[in-house]
Amino acid sequence: MTELGIGIIGCGNISLTYLKMIPLFSGMTLRAVADINPEAAQARAAEHRLRAETVEGLLAAEDIAVVVNLTIPEAHYPLTRRILEAGKHAYSEKPLALTLDQAIALRDLAGQRGLRVGSAPDTFLGGSHQLARAMIDEGRVGRVIGGTCHVMSRGMEHWHPNPDFFFQPGGGPVLDLGPYYIANLIQLLGPVRSVAAMTAASFPTRTIGNGPRHGEEIPVDTATNIHALLEFDTGAIITLGASWDVWTSSHPNMELYGTKGTLQLPDPNYFGGMVRMSEGDGELIPLAPEDDHPFAQPNETRPDGRRQANYRAAGLADMVAAITQNRPHRCGIELAAHTVDVMMAILKAGQTRAWVATTTSCPRPAPLPPQEARALMR
Repeated sequence: MTELGIGIIGCGNISLTYLKMIPLFSGMTLRAVADINPEAAQARAAEHRLRAETVEGLLAAEDIAVVVNLTIPEAHYPLTRRILEAGKHAYSEKPLALTLDQAIALRDLAGQRGLRVGSAPDTFLGGSHQLARAMIDEGRVGRVIGGTCHVMSRGMEHWHPNPDFFFQPGGGPVLDLGPYYIANLIQLLGPVRSVAAMTAASFPTRTIGNGPRHGEEIPVDTATNIHALLEFDTGAIITLGASWDVWTSSHPNMELYGTKGTLQLPDPNYFGGMVRMSEGDGELIPLAPEDDHPFAQPNETRPDGRRQANYRAAGLADMVAAITQNRPHRCGIELAAHTVDVMMAILKAGQTRAWVATTTSCPRPAPLPPQEARALMR
C-alpha cells in the first residue's frame, strides 16, 4: 500500500496519543506537526523526530496528504475547512463541529473537492463493540427494541486544571462524551429519527479542585445534567443519561434490549471491555473473549494500573486505507454529521421541552471483523 504523509495540527495532550498510535498502522507516515504555539510544535517534533511547521506551512506541504485536526472543539470547523481548502484530506477529533450547519458545510465542501473527512470517535471499531455488533447482526438478541446508556460523573473540575471550557456553550457532557455513545449506537442500530430531552445546569458555579487555580470558582453556562430519549429509524427507543452532577453511579454504560435477549456493553469511550449477553430471561453471561480482534488487545497501562486497549487512530488508518482502496471509510463525514445532528437535537429538545426530529441520516458503518482490522496494522 502506498504510504500517505500525515501532518498533525494541535500539539496538546491528545496529540501524545495520536503520535504514539499512528506508527502502529500501515499505509501512513507521520511527517510534521504544527501548533499556534511554535514552542509546543517544536517540543512534539523533537520528541518524535518529526519536523515542526507553522500551520500555514503544514497546510502547504507537498509531502502531506492528510491533516489530523487536534485543536480545541471551537476550532474544529474553521481548521477542517482550511484543510479542505488546501486540497488535503482531513481527520478531526470529536466533535466534528459545534453546529449542524457547520457539519453540513464540511460535508458539502469535501464532496465538491473530492476529498475525505473523517472524525473521531473511532472507539466503536474496538473488539468489544464489534463483538456486540456481530451479535446484533447475527440476530442473537433478536430485534433491538430498547436500551439505556449512562455516562455520569462529578465533572471535570476535580481533575482538570483549566476546566472553564467544559462548562460553557460548546461544552457539557453531551458534546464532550456524547459522541462516543451516539456513534456507537448508530453503528449498532442505524440512524436516529427524533429526540426528546430534559436538561438542567444543577450548579451555577464549579470549584477547581487541583492545579495552580485550586479553589477558584468558575461559572456554569451550559447544561450539565441531561436525560434524553432517542427514537431510531428501526423503532428502537434508547434512554441516554449524560451528567456531570453525579457523585456515584452503578448504571451499566450501555444495555440493549432485544426481542430474544439482552446485550450489555462496556464503556464506548474505550476499545475493549467485557460484553455480556442473555438469551431469553437467562443471566447475563460474558461472551467469549475477543482475543482474535487486534483492537481488543491491551496495549497500555492506565493510571490506576489496569491494562487497556487503546487504538485511537484506527479510524484514521481506515480512512487512509479507504482512500487507496476507493471504498467508504467507517468514521465518515455522514456518521459524524449525523452524530452532531443528534447532539444538537438533544440540547434543543431540552430547551424547548418538545420532540425534535433530526434532519440528516447516514448508513451504518461497515463492521470491522478481526481480519480486516489486522490488515490496517503494520
